[in-house]
Amino acid sequence: MAVLLLTLVTLAYAGYNIFIRFSGGHASAGASTTILATLCLQAGAVLVSTSFLVFLLIQGGHSFRLTTPAYLWALAAGVCIGLAEVGYFYLFVGIAGIRPLPASLVVPTVVTGTVVIALLVSWLVLRERLGLFQLAGAGLIVAGILVMFLGRSGAARA
Repeated sequence: MAVLLLTLVTLAYAGYNIFIRFSGGHASAGASTTILATLCLQAGAVLVSTSFLVFLLIQGGHSFRLTTPAYLWALAAGVCIGLAEVGYFYLFVGIAGIRPLPASLVVPTVVTGTVVIALLVSWLVLRERLGLFQLAGAGLIVAGILVMFLGRSGAARA
């Protein structure tokens, strides 16, 4: 069951990344911001979360009580994803003096970059042990991101 859920979450996250690119590709030429698209994205997330809450309420037998730190960390995560959403749209649309970048560069950089950052935070803050394969994988990710940028035609102008 965990593998199925992991697969569904991965597919949903991939959809999130790609659909932002599709949305950005439809911004009008005169647009100076994509903030309304960001709010639309967040409204979709609230709709899904609210629907799941209603489902759980109807199902019954669930406890919704969390600790204050749980809510505060969730709020911090929401702030981070909100900043990421705004930035994504700007990167894809290329407004406010930012050149548009292709999804084939932005999405892999962001997604794999989060893996490396999470690995470092897990080690430095959470004091988790890292194995040789994890360190080697992180190194390969960083090398891969560099290769993607260096291999991009016109990378020096980006």
